[in-house]
Amino acid sequence: MSDFDLIVIGAGPGGYVCAIRASQLGLRVACVEGRETLGGTCLNVGCIPSKALLHASHALHEAQHNFGKMGLIGAAPAVDWGRMQAYKDDVIAQNTRGIEFLFKKNKVTWLKGWAAIPAPGQVRVGDEVHTARAIVIATGSEPAPLKGVDIDEERIVTSTGALALKAVPASLAVIGGGVIGLELGSVYARLGAKVTVVEYLDRLVPGQDGEVAKTFQRLLARQGIDFVLGAAVSGATPAGDGVSLAYAMRKDGREKTLDAAVVLVATGRRPHVAGLGLDALGVALSPRGPVAVDGRYATSVAGIYAIGDAIEGPMLAHKAEDEGFAVAEIIAGRSGHVNYGVIPGVIYTAPEVASVGEAEETLKAAGRAYKVGKFSFMGNGRAKAMFAGDGFVKILADAETDRILGAHIIGPGAGELIHEICVAMEFGAAAEDLARTCHAHPTCSEAVREAALACGDGPIHA
Repeated sequence: MSDFDLIVIGAGPGGYVCAIRASQLGLRVACVEGRETLGGTCLNVGCIPSKALLHASHALHEAQHNFGKMGLIGAAPAVDWGRMQAYKDDVIAQNTRGIEFLFKKNKVTWLKGWAAIPAPGQVRVGDEVHTARAIVIATGSEPAPLKGVDIDEERIVTSTGALALKAVPASLAVIGGGVIGLELGSVYARLGAKVTVVEYLDRLVPGQDGEVAKTFQRLLARQGIDFVLGAAVSGATPAGDGVSLAYAMRKDGREKTLDAAVVLVATGRRPHVAGLGLDALGVALSPRGPVAVDGRYATSVAGIYAIGDAIEGPMLAHKAEDEGFAVAEIIAGRSGHVNYGVIPGVIYTAPEVASVGEAEETLKAAGRAYKVGKFSFMGNGRAKAMFAGDGFVKILADAETDRILGAHIIGPGAGELIHEICVAMEFGAAAEDLARTCHAHPTCSEAVREAALACGDGPIHA
C-alpha cells in the first residue's frame, strides 16, 4: 500500500491548491517543500511582497501629489525603509502561515525538504522515500540568467534581491520591460530612485495590446521613468559604489553605457526542475525546457504529472492554481479543465494594466472580422474624483456575432475590473450582454459597460 494517494512537489500556488483540492476529494495527500515557509516564490519572494511595496509606494505618491488637491494639508510622509521592509515581511508571514493552517485543516502532510523522484511512484525527501499512486511536479520557476551579467543579489539583483535591498538606491537600471521589471521599477521610482528601463525590443510588455503598451509607456514616463528601447545588454560590471551597464542599440550597433547604483535583471523566468531526476526517469521535456504534458497534465512517465511554471504557458500564479485544481480532479477521477482563453494578466503598477483573451494585433494577423469598443476613464466620474482619469477600457468583439473576444484595460483598478469580462467570456457573452447589465454608479466599472456600449450604438458618456 502506498504512503499516499498523491504527493505534490512544491508548495507554491499550483502545488498547495492541488494538494488541498485533492484532499477535499478524499485523497491521502502530501506536499514536499524545502523552504522554511509554504507558498513558493509567489508568497515569499514574488507576487505578495511586491504588491506590498507597490501599495506602500503608491500611498506615498498619493500623499506627495494628490493630498493637497483634496485639502489634506501637511508634509508628505518620509520613507522609513526599515519599517517598510518590516511591513512587507509581516504581509508575507501572514500569508505563508495561512497556507500552513490550510494544510492542517485539510489534513495535507507537509514533507519538509527537497524532493527527488528515484522511480515512478516514489519521492525521496532527505533520507526517506515515500510512495504514492500519483506525483505532481509543481516546482515553479527561477529567474532566467543573462549572458555577461553575474547576479550577486546586492548590486546586480533579480526580483528576489530587489525586494530586499538594504536601502532605496539613488538610481536603478532595469533590464527588461516586462511585468516584473516595470512593477519593481515603479516602486523604486516612487520612492525616489532614478529609474531607467533597458529593453531589447522596440516596445514594452510584449504580448500586450499595442495601444495599451504605448499609453502605458507614456504614463510611466510622466512618472519619471526613462526608457531605452531596442537595446541589447552585453554586460554589467561593478564599478565604485554602483554598476556600469553596457548595451548596444540594435538599430545601428552603437555601444553605450549606463551607470546605476543597482541593476535589476528582469528578463524572464525559466522552469525550475533541476534535481528531480527527470532525465534518469525518462520524463520528456519540451524544446524550450518545460516539462512536456498532454491535455490531462500527464508526463511521458505514467503516474507523474506536471503543472504551473514547470510546463508551457504563461508563468502566472493563477494559471498554476487553475491547473492544480484541475489535475487534482483528474487524479481523483473527475473531469478537471482549464479554459486557457480566459486567463487574465495584470500589471500592478499605477495605473494598473489588465488583459484577457485576444489582442487586436492577433485578430488582425488572423484575418478575423472584429469591432472595437473603447471608453476613456476621463469620462468616468469616479475615476476623475480619484485623480485616475488616465487610461481606457477596450473591448474586442466578433463583428458578426458580437461575442466578446478579448479586453484590455489601463486605468484604476484594472486588475479587478477585468474579471467582469472574464466571467462574461467564460459564459460566451456578447458585448451587448455586458452593455445591458446594470452597473452601480458611481464606480469605475461603469467604464467597462460604456466600452461594451461602444461595440454597439455608442457609449453614453463620450
